[in-house]
Amino acid sequence: MKKEKQIKKKHYNNISTGFINITNHGYAFVRINEFKKDVFIPKNKTNRALEGDLVKIKFYYNRKGKKMEGEVLKIIKRKTNQFVGILKLNIQSEYGIIHNNIIHVNILVPIQKLKKYHHNDKVLVKIISWPKKSKNPLGKIIKVFGPSGEYKTEILSILEEYGISYQFSKEIENEAKKIFLKPILDIGIRKDMRNINTFTIDPLNAKDFDDAISIRKLNSNTWEIGVHISDVSSYIKEGSLLDREAYSRATSIYFVGKVIPMLPKILSDDLCSLQPQKDKLSFSYIFNIDNQGNILKNWFGKTIIRSNKRFTYDEVQCIIDHKKGDYYEEIYRLFLFSKILIQNRLKNGSIYLEERMEVKFHLDENNNPISLKLEKNNDAHRLIEEFMLLTNRKISEFVSLNLDGGISKKFYIYRVHDVPDFQKIFFLKKIIEPLGYFLDLKNLKTSINYLLEQIKGKPEQNMIENLILRAMSKAKYSTKNIGHYGLSFIYYTHFTSPIRRYSDIIAHRLLHHYLINKNRNNEYKLNTIEFYEKQSQHCSYKERLAIDAEREFLKYIQVKYIKKFIGKEFDGIIMGFTDWSIYIDLLLFQTEGMIKFRDIKEDSYILNSDNYSIIGKTKKKVYHLGDKVKVKLMNVNLEKKQIILEWIDNTS
Repeated sequence: MKKEKQIKKKHYNNISTGFINITNHGYAFVRINEFKKDVFIPKNKTNRALEGDLVKIKFYYNRKGKKMEGEVLKIIKRKTNQFVGILKLNIQSEYGIIHNNIIHVNILVPIQKLKKYHHNDKVLVKIISWPKKSKNPLGKIIKVFGPSGEYKTEILSILEEYGISYQFSKEIENEAKKIFLKPILDIGIRKDMRNINTFTIDPLNAKDFDDAISIRKLNSNTWEIGVHISDVSSYIKEGSLLDREAYSRATSIYFVGKVIPMLPKILSDDLCSLQPQKDKLSFSYIFNIDNQGNILKNWFGKTIIRSNKRFTYDEVQCIIDHKKGDYYEEIYRLFLFSKILIQNRLKNGSIYLEERMEVKFHLDENNNPISLKLEKNNDAHRLIEEFMLLTNRKISEFVSLNLDGGISKKFYIYRVHDVPDFQKIFFLKKIIEPLGYFLDLKNLKTSINYLLEQIKGKPEQNMIENLILRAMSKAKYSTKNIGHYGLSFIYYTHFTSPIRRYSDIIAHRLLHHYLINKNRNNEYKLNTIEFYEKQSQHCSYKERLAIDAEREFLKYIQVKYIKKFIGKEFDGIIMGFTDWSIYIDLLLFQTEGMIKFRDIKEDSYILNSDNYSIIGKTKKKVYHLGDKVKVKLMNVNLEKKQIILEWIDNTS
């Protein structure tokens, strides 16, 4: 007891700083490094702080002595003073209200400054003041994206919110045109692969063809395969205006129906794209392989290629299925090799998550979603994927192991993937057990692959796959190689998509530097390893940003599409619980909807202490994560990107 009093005394009225996380209800939490739990900030003590602000707080134990509470003393630095929101106009009010889903308060704009704006416009607003006696900050509109809920409006507002550039300056476009018109000077020193059967395999609507595959038979038991990657780094010189722009973007963004490219289209869709029947510069991995899948010989270097044909995935799948068509012998041989590569990868401990469903929408001429189909990777996808994985692995092994005749001292940019979060894996284990599945923590990868095999085609497949993905660490770029846990590769990089990923341009530049200086005494100096580590971190950050933006836009399309089904009943899978609601995966749409506990009529449900099941107070019926239920689509909220469901009596 004495010790507890000492601790209370020690931390009473302590001052610290941290970033504030404010809930929609107005109360908040601040993370303080020396405490395991966040400090709770009551509603009336946030002192005009907004989500993500760096704040100075005073904190202490509450009266019960069990919870740290605090109050904001000062805002040290705003995360931002600009927000994307929706304008709500009421002519009887002296203010227009701008509602934003991220912050807990509305921003007010004087009505006399809103004459040229419309109700439900999506806008960018800047906070200009926050009067002491006002609950709300005052702002001014600095940009209008258009009517809320429209396709173009949503893209532009998401790009603004995530700080993503979507237009190229005239200077950038001019530099790209100069590169496009510049003659190619180094053809003579490149390996000429133009006389070998070569083709690309991509989605139907693809325009930026990063990779091509060539194949020829050398004898009855040996084939030569070339994986040719667009040689973007030959066109974009390090430090140039175009290079700095590409680095700033770091990745292309793929929205439903629209691409925000990393490079101007004259380069991404034309000059650098490995189009059929055109001479193209590439950086290649060429190897000999026998019929059993043993790689006999490797070569890495600059090439010139000429693709014979542009295939879509569906066309290649048709050739594999029917065993006939253009380049049948070459494609089927590549398919057989890809199966061997998959088997070898799985034997080595790779986790096999390639069966996941992907939602594909078809848009009409006004960019409204009119139909969807659920797709999963087929043999054609896996064929390309395996040769890209092989290339990325072999190139990083070459730099890391072979350049110095042993363990290389040369650094590289790696795609690394750490071990999973044990708590999340344990959580996964506890969730799947009531559904009849088991996870062996001592042989985790083998057990996960067995689990993935077991759930194929089951209603709970999507939920369990999502939980597995959440338990995994996030892959990232780094010069510090820790291997790739998910793939079970000791060395792995990203080399195969330089048109759309800046990380791959870095990988190209470093490999080229090492190849041309292999027999020279460091004639050309590289930047420091710290420089490339900083670039790696930047590429990782931008990748996460792009993924989040793409997901947010996909959710908008899903909600807009599903609106037409209001009133209809569907099967769903319980995906998650909060203290107040249940999240349901609608199997037909592969998207989540929400039901509040208070709206369930069959019984009054409460969350069990384990946080992954609920129990009815009267009938004692228990529902677990992964259970299949019937629901009705009641409404959608396009502004919040929410789907509201009704619980159909599931007790019978």
